Amino acid sequence: MTAIGGIMASIERVAILTGGGDVPGLNVAIKAVVMRAHAHNIEVIGIRRGWKGLLSINPDDPETFAKWTMLLSVDRVRTIDRTGGTVLHTSRTNPGNIKEDEVPEFVPQETRRPATGGRVDCTHHIIRVLDFLSVDAVIAIGGDDTLSYACRLHKEGVQIVAIPKTMDNDVFGTDFCIGFSTAVTRSVDAIHALRTTAGSHERICVVELFGRNSGETSLFAAYLADVDRAIISEVPFNMEKLARFIVGDRENNPSHYAIMTISEGAHFEEGTAFESGEADAYGHKKLGGIGNEVAQQIKQRTGINIIYQQLAYIMRSGAPDSLDRMVAVSYGNLALDQIAMGHTGRMVALQQGIYTTVPLDLVVAAKKQVDITALYDHENYRPKVRDTLGKPMFLY
Repeated sequence: MTAIGGIMASIERVAILTGGGDVPGLNVAIKAVVMRAHAHNIEVIGIRRGWKGLLSINPDDPETFAKWTMLLSVDRVRTIDRTGGTVLHTSRTNPGNIKEDEVPEFVPQETRRPATGGRVDCTHHIIRVLDFLSVDAVIAIGGDDTLSYACRLHKEGVQIVAIPKTMDNDVFGTDFCIGFSTAVTRSVDAIHALRTTAGSHERICVVELFGRNSGETSLFAAYLADVDRAIISEVPFNMEKLARFIVGDRENNPSHYAIMTISEGAHFEEGTAFESGEADAYGHKKLGGIGNEVAQQIKQRTGINIIYQQLAYIMRSGAPDSLDRMVAVSYGNLALDQIAMGHTGRMVALQQGIYTTVPLDLVVAAKKQVDITALYDHENYRPKVRDTLGKPMFLY
């Protein structure tokens, strides 16, 4: 039994997991949850590899418990915040949509339900495992895919609180996700470093950044690094016009080079996003390559040599910056407090610079995208912040 804010809740054990891509700040949030829980005599058990960990536990086999869980004591998390990534590891498993041949053999037939495309829904097995682990509530840290399954569990009666993380910053319902600040910081640093090579060789530099549905990383990295053009996921672009713009930028630069950013989810006016491979459990194929296509087309049209740089995992590697640390600690504390007070089915969030919580089902209500009117010049493919007076620190 714990008391926070004068409200009593019967919470003795909390499970925590991380799903989807890793970002800097995950370990910070995990540590914050454990430290906050310790102060209120709540035990925290870590689930390895996200939802896959719960799927892989066999209540009749103690060895699976040891393999897929980790007791998170104060001593165990003491130094984890000093590094990036997640000590719990991660996966993109969706227990509500599993291929038949990927369902563990020990999952009882009576807990399996049909899913779309001939796949299997193992949600009832997940609930059975949570009961076996004597888990009173779950804290799920992830992006919109991971948290969409958290929403499913909430509807099944599981007490759950979500923490949004993704360097794309595209979880609907919050202005800020763990990992976004560091991703932009890494991108700006890389762009400035690339200026020396682009300038030395008088080239056009095309920098491709992560961002499936939202172009915030491309937009804000371009805005802060003051690049010449920025292509974002939300606005289809005309290749001929972009080539004309970027060549003009190079000609007008005394150092005789130009640099642009582009979201991996961007696409031509007459085309679609560059995808490859098989769709994952959440229906997404691998993105990437639009930047290279743009670079090749610029060279073909102009004869100018190009530097193409796909930053990719550089954006999500290493330790978090101070802003991501601040938000991760605050989100971790807030999430544990919500559970201790019995406020579940919520996602912790930042709105207009204020920490708050929102209903978890907001995650699946819509897709978060750049406010084109307020932040982007879609005619000239450039960031354009029209007004900062009265705006929060993040400008949205």
